[in-house]
Amino acid sequence: MAFGWIDQQAEARRRAGLVRTLRPRPADSPLLDLASNDYLGLARHPEVTEGAAAAARTWGGGATGSRLVTGTTGLHTELERALADFCGFEAALVFSSGYAANLAAVTALGPHGSLIVSDAGNHASLIDGCRLARGERQVVGHADPEAVRKALAAHEGPAIAVSDTVFSVDGDKAPLAEVAAACREHGAGLVVDDAHGLGVLGDGGRGAPYEAGLAGAEDVVVTATLSKSLGSQGGVVLGPARVIDHLVNAARTFIFDTGLAPAAAGAALAALRLLEREPGRAARAREVAAELHGRLTAAGLEAVRPDAAVVSVRAPSPEQAVRWAADCRTAGLAVGCFRPPSVPDGISRLRLTARADLSGAEIERAVRVIGETRP
Repeated sequence: MAFGWIDQQAEARRRAGLVRTLRPRPADSPLLDLASNDYLGLARHPEVTEGAAAAARTWGGGATGSRLVTGTTGLHTELERALADFCGFEAALVFSSGYAANLAAVTALGPHGSLIVSDAGNHASLIDGCRLARGERQVVGHADPEAVRKALAAHEGPAIAVSDTVFSVDGDKAPLAEVAAACREHGAGLVVDDAHGLGVLGDGGRGAPYEAGLAGAEDVVVTATLSKSLGSQGGVVLGPARVIDHLVNAARTFIFDTGLAPAAAGAALAALRLLEREPGRAARAREVAAELHGRLTAAGLEAVRPDAAVVSVRAPSPEQAVRWAADCRTAGLAVGCFRPPSVPDGISRLRLTARADLSGAEIERAVRVIGETRP
């Protein structure tokens, strides 16, 4: 029977407690949301939604083609210039998703004959970029600059190190300055994904590379998503102009993909302008994360100290993590649930988003529900 093997895999997932299902949410959910990545609470902000609507009215519902044909509008170039200026880089290139941006950066900058040194804790999009690139791939220990240094020392020729800036599972920061130093010792480039740093870390939310003093460096390329702190959709690669020009000519997820929808570009630009006016939102997201962590650990839960806005709470098993998240939902709280294979160390977790717009009462309520429903 065609696809008969699918049934076997489905049964294996069921036995392991790893079945995933879609759960459509209503427009006006009664749940307290600590599951999304809307770190700054901007996805429904009136200025952001109006930015999306105005862009759709002006440019249409879709980009109408690839960026190199009809999919680049004046709005796209305005957004790229604004992102580059805000994050401190020479140039930027917008993609249809953060996933596409990561595939573009890694594949285009890891050609045949090169070495790609990848952190063991990297996001799936970076991992897939490494798999698709033609260069040799070497996975090194998590957040280990010395391992990066040793891998680069054993290779002759072009090389890049690839890492998240803030890892999505536990919310810990990469030692960016130390990894950059290891790369510079061997003439290698550094490619980092700032999906969880943009809008949260750095001066006014300018990101982890800015915070680490790497913004604008000739040997640093940064990817990010527009779907987290900026409350929209899409991705971006930031870096030297010659690198961005190379991506325009060599990155398959740019050349062959339809451009970002104008509504998403308009929403992202509106969110960025709002963040420029209200830089305190970034600090507030970090404050909420610290308060969540403090209250959770005081309640006897095993929570990882957050470096940005991700708060991770360990669960005893995949099955218990799923049940815990479901019990939280029943009690009115939406939380993320990370299980294998999404977690590289095999430890299941509840994953909480520290949003800048959460009130003290909402933080207290979230901690109470998580404590009362613990396995």
